[in-house]
Amino acid sequence: MYVCICNGITDKAIRQAASDGVRCMTELTRRTGCAGTCGSCADFAEQVLADAQPTSNFSLPLIAAAA
Repeated sequence: MYVCICNGITDKAIRQAASDGVRCMTELTRRTGCAGTCGSCADFAEQVLADAQPTSNFSLPLIAAAA
């Protein structure tokens, strides 16, 4: 689906940018043009980008608080 109508950027393009290492809206706008014209898509684009971030498959050990 189109996220940024002004520049024709789709959710697929945003997910691809995330897999290419884009981690913030500034970088997304620089690389794709998303949210670079009117900006009305910025909130939704940022959410798509955040949801597309790779997740790690490890968990950190819990540390008990000192008494």
